[in-house]
Amino acid sequence: MTLTRVRTVASIAVVLMVAAAAVWFIERAVRPPGPRPAFQLPVACGETWRLSTYPGHGEFDVDLYPTSGETWGRPVLASFGGTVVRAGINGRLGERTPDDPDGEMGRGGGYWVKIDHGGKWSTLYLHLLEPPMVREGQRVEMGDQLGRLGSTGESSAPHLHYEQQRGGEKVETHFAGEPSTITHDEEEYAVNRVSGNCP
Repeated sequence: MTLTRVRTVASIAVVLMVAAAAVWFIERAVRPPGPRPAFQLPVACGETWRLSTYPGHGEFDVDLYPTSGETWGRPVLASFGGTVVRAGINGRLGERTPDDPDGEMGRGGGYWVKIDHGGKWSTLYLHLLEPPMVREGQRVEMGDQLGRLGSTGESSAPHLHYEQQRGGEKVETHFAGEPSTITHDEEEYAVNRVSGNCP
């Protein structure tokens, strides 16, 4: 085979690989999201938590606080199975800790985790106390511990900031098939929910 022919075959192979990659990307980009996974509250089974928001928080953003017991260090659990796509630091951590709850506030989400659940669904878990217990690329199941509740990043008190996203856009959170009713940030309001994140 001549050098010219080898180059031609190699060029055709590259063009076909690029075309296949483009088709795969376009299909993924235009394919509609799949059905909503059966998300559960990202906290321990049977616990009652307050889901809340406040003016300027962001539509569909949910802050979770336990209704009883210590807040700092509570386990934060995967609300459904998937693959960890982010695990680390978002923004600047700040200096708020259980020993210094009024320390300097950081910026962004602090220690955080993002899970891809497939079908263009993902969840975010922000303001963790310390580095996540999971790593990027790791497969997790519903109920696996991702980290502990804290106040890193832009957080005024220990809580879990949680989001559900469909196709990269935030949507109203649902837990155990029921809507949370946290849909806007025009006023401060809250609802209590019991976690069904059970083995």
